[in-house]
This record gives sequence, structure tokens and C-alpha cells, in this order.
Amino acid sequence: MEKEKEKDSISLPTRQNYQDNHGLDITGEELDSVEKTKNENTGINLGNGPELPTFQRGSQQPFSKAREFYKTHTQLFQKILLSLLCTAYAAYVLVACILNFQRALALFVLTCLGLFYLAYSLIKKHFGKKLLRCGKPFGNSRQRLWLKWGLMAVAIVSLILWLILDTARRPKQLISFAGICMFVIILFAFSKHHFAVNWRAVFWGLILEFVLGILVIRTDPGFAAFQWLGEQIQIFLSYTVAGSSFVFGDALVRDIFAFQALPIIVFFSCVMSILYYLGLMQWLIVKIAWLLQITLGTTATETLSVAGNIFVGMTEAPLLIRPYLPDMTSSEVHAVMTGGFATISGTVLGAYISFGIDPASLVSASVMAAPCALALSKLVYPEVEESKFKNKEGVKLSRGNQKNILEAASSGAADSIGLIANIAANLIAFLAVLAFINAALSWLGEMVDIEGLSFQVISSYVLRPIAFMMGVDWADCPMVAEMLGIKFFLNEFVAYERLSQYKNKRLSGIEEWVGGEKQWISVRAEIITTFSLCGFANLSSMGITLGGLTSMAPKRKSDFAKLVMRALLTGACVSLVNACVAGILYVPRGAEADCASFLDTANFTSPSYEIYVCCRELFQSVTLNNTGQIPFSQLWTSPNFSVKTLASCCGLYNHTVCTENSLFV
Repeated sequence: MEKEKEKDSISLPTRQNYQDNHGLDITGEELDSVEKTKNENTGINLGNGPELPTFQRGSQQPFSKAREFYKTHTQLFQKILLSLLCTAYAAYVLVACILNFQRALALFVLTCLGLFYLAYSLIKKHFGKKLLRCGKPFGNSRQRLWLKWGLMAVAIVSLILWLILDTARRPKQLISFAGICMFVIILFAFSKHHFAVNWRAVFWGLILEFVLGILVIRTDPGFAAFQWLGEQIQIFLSYTVAGSSFVFGDALVRDIFAFQALPIIVFFSCVMSILYYLGLMQWLIVKIAWLLQITLGTTATETLSVAGNIFVGMTEAPLLIRPYLPDMTSSEVHAVMTGGFATISGTVLGAYISFGIDPASLVSASVMAAPCALALSKLVYPEVEESKFKNKEGVKLSRGNQKNILEAASSGAADSIGLIANIAANLIAFLAVLAFINAALSWLGEMVDIEGLSFQVISSYVLRPIAFMMGVDWADCPMVAEMLGIKFFLNEFVAYERLSQYKNKRLSGIEEWVGGEKQWISVRAEIITTFSLCGFANLSSMGITLGGLTSMAPKRKSDFAKLVMRALLTGACVSLVNACVAGILYVPRGAEADCASFLDTANFTSPSYEIYVCCRELFQSVTLNNTGQIPFSQLWTSPNFSVKTLASCCGLYNHTVCTENSLFV
């Protein structure tokens, strides 16, 4: 290759020989021969005799000594320059953090990551062999087996003890745990190869999901860290608006889905092509491959795609592994599809947050779905083939044929055109078919006086037991089941919009029951529903996945078609298992308010959820005696309470206490 590059290199002839070399391209060797001939013709002695006059040789002597001194101390100069640059960068980071740490948080995190990678490289270089020798005692297969089973036993016992202690005061959490067991059993029953299931991947995937859930749900630092990371990814993807607004205009980009979401694919494809050219993606894949060998045991390609799905969609994430798709096994492809169905992208995260959906729950659900998707995918479609990407040598990737970064960026953007066309066509087709089916069901229902019959309504009845097993109160199950049906048979946008309506009603302080119909669901049910809806597992997404993967690997179109339905159902179950984990781990944040003092200072002109809760607690604490009067001994003992507060609550909400004529006698 080096010889070929030398042959392709071009050196322009010197100005003196230009007349003798009209239009001739010569290599470096040819130039040396020409210079040699020229020197011979001019009579210059190339031996030990003087080459230049004495005064010229004297004037160039200091420069030659400087060059020799630099060559002799090259490494020293490089170390000095590197030290100066590092010192300047450290001072810059320090000043930025002192002035405004919140503003410099991204710079601080990137610096820490760089220091971590540098420390890792140094430790691996100087102490890698010693650390490997320390692990030799576990190289024996029997010892390794005992270690593995010992860790599993410790994890299981710890989980059981934690459930006993944590659920002692909240028995509802055990229903969510039973829901996880139920979904795992159902998926195993429909497994493609029952006896080939890799229980190591299933077990550790669920454990990682649970650990991540504790980190991002129960701990404030973990939640803040993941929220910050999600915001940075969202900011990065939002730069697409600069290009799409210039081409299509602000109105189209703001209001129309095709001009809002599809340009993200162009931008992401362009960036991925640049990263492949620079070799950064290849390095990341190798590191993930090493990490997977000591955790789930899955390959680097499938896990990289699933991890990418945390913040990018089902069409952008496979771009990370586009060169590998033609050679991936069916189980790996199934995992890639499942990861796409089980998560949401950063592009729609902002839209859901704008609906009023809890951002902490959205970020937590997307992060926790990654290990769960791998675990359940390997349960439903175990690996029975030999993967090419288990070791480091199997995942090396060349930088491609691009000559520079600009060519890589241009080719990446051009490659996304076919991907966008496939996505748009499949999305139009599937949504149109679904609308036709709903119209047909509605027409059939009207024939027998059943109004509004649709797939969503039917699923609200079918999925009610599933909602209950996630840990939702039975009174909230019909509404949650309806949203699950909307999400699966239509899309998650409509489901989240419905959830936002219920949440707004609750926050506005209206009564929970009006005319025998429930108006909103509890906060716990909202959190569980947010987790269960967090994913692209719906019928229209099936067409998007087929179109996207087929454009990347056309020869495997039939394989993709065989796997997509199974992956769709697996991805839907991933979201449901995530909801069960949320049901186990969820605990209301913040201390309970003192309703007595709160109602005494509350503004009853604008009702809220807090006012409704405290008024309901007040009504429940008051009972009437035989005379119809309210004895103050049965009211709150707080000195801040007054009959005026009770009257204010009665002015907002109807209750049997308020309907008594002698209430305030």
C-alpha cells in the first residue's frame, strides 16, 4: 500500500526545469536524478570538496547546529511543549470552573473522561501484565464456575433481602415484582430455542437494569447525572435545525413531522461517517467488546446499537454498526431490533417533556431499557450461530475509502437519502392501514350501537390485567390499559398526549371522580405509565425498522422481515418490565406537607392537587355526631386550623360533610 501511495504522489517540477518537462509529473526519485544531473552539468563537486563558498558556509553554520541540537533533543522539546499545553489547559479548566462551575460542567466532565482514559492507558501499559497474573488463580474452570455461581447466589440473596426490607411498608411493590416474573416466564415460553437460552445474559441484564433503576430513581446524584447527559445529547441533535430550517423554512420544521424528525437522520449519518473515518467508532466498539465479555457475554455490535438507542432512535442507532449488519447473526439482528423498539430517541424526548411528562422518568426508562432489551432478546431469540464479533479481531473496521473528512461527511449525508425514503414510505403505509382498520371497527360497532370501537378500546380491556401486574391500582388500570393500547396500536405520541391530559387534570385540582368516572390517575400510576410507554414498540415502527435496516443491508431483507414481529413484541415487554421495576423502586420524593398549616395559608381561588389532597384528608378526618354538628374535638388539634378552612374546602369540592345544614352552627 505504501508503494502504491508513493507511485500516486505528485511532485511539481522546479521552475528551472519546467521548460524541459512540459506537463510531466515526476516522483521524488525522478526529481533526485534530475537534480543530480543538473549539479554535474554545473560542475559542482559532490564529493568531499567544498560545496559552497566560504562566506555562505559560514552563514549557514549556526542554522545547521540548531537543527542538529533540535534533532538530538527532540523528545525533550516535545515533553516541554506537551507540559506547557497541559498546564495551560489545566489553568483554563480551573478558571472556567471557578468563574461558573455550572456553565463549565460539560468541560469538566469531558476533562475527567480524558483523564480516566489516560490513566487507563498508563495502567494497562505498565501494570497490565501484573493485573492479568493476579487473575490467574481464577483461570481454572472449576474455580471460575464456583466464582460465577457464588456471585449469582450473593446477588439473589441480596435481592430477596432488599425486597423483604424495602417492601415491608409498601406491599404493592411485590405485585410489580410478580409482574417481572410473569413476563420472564411468558417470554421463555415463546422462546425460539428453549434449551439454548444464555441465562448469564438474561440474569445479568436484569440485574444491571435493577442497579441502574436504583441509581437513577432512588439517588439524586445519579438522576442528576443522567438528566445532564440526556440534555447534552439533545442539544447536540438540535443542531440539525440550523440546516433543515435553512432548506425547508422554520414553519415546516416546527410543525411537520417529516421536516422535523427525518433531517436528524441526515445529520447523524454525516457525523457517524466522520467518526468512522477518524477511527473513533472502531475504538469504542473494541472497548465495549471487552466490557461485554465480563458482563452479559453479548457481542460488541449488538450491544453498541442497543446502547446507542438510549438517546437516538431505531433508525439512527443501526448506523453505528452499519458495516457489520450483513454479517451479523439472526440473534444479533433481533437484539438490534429489540433495542430500537424498547427505547425512545433524544429527538422525541424534548417533545414528551413539553407535554408535561416527568423528565426524570423518561431518562431513567430509556437508560434502564438498554440492558433489559439485551436480556429479554437473548431469552426470546438465543444465539445458536457462531458470531464473528466476539473477540477484538472480529470487530476491527477500516476507515473506508474516503480521502478526507469533507468526503466522509458528504458520503455519510448522501447515504442517508435512501434511508429517509424507506422510513417515510413505510410510515405512510402502516399508519394508513391502521386508520382503515379502526374505521372498519368503528363502522361495525355502530351497527350494534357500540360507539367508538377501535383497537385502542379493545386493548384497554385486554391489557387491564397487565396494567395491574405492573403495580397500578385497580381503579387506575382501565385508563392505564387504554394508554398501553394506544401506544401499541397507534404510537407513543398519542399515548403520552393522553397521559399529559390526565396529569394536567390532576395538577389543576379537579375532583378524582366526577359522575362516576375517574378523571385522573395517581402519581404512582403516572410514573409506572411513563415507563411503560417509553419505547417505539408499535405497529408503525415495525415498518420504520424494516425500511431502515433494509436500506443498510438489502441482501438480508427476508431475514429482517422474519424477525421484526418477534422483536416488536419483545421490545414491548421490555417497556412493561421497566414499568414493573419502576413500580418496585418508586418512592414519592420530598417530605409530606403539613396539611393543617398548608390549608391555612392556601389560595383557594386557584385550586391545585395539593389543595385537593389536603381537603380530602380534612373531610376524612371529620365525622358528624348525632346532632349534625361537627365537634371540634374531632378536628385537627393544630392551632392553625379554623372552620374557615373547612368552609373554603367545601366551596371547592362536594362532600357529605358540606351538605349538612347544621355544618357551621
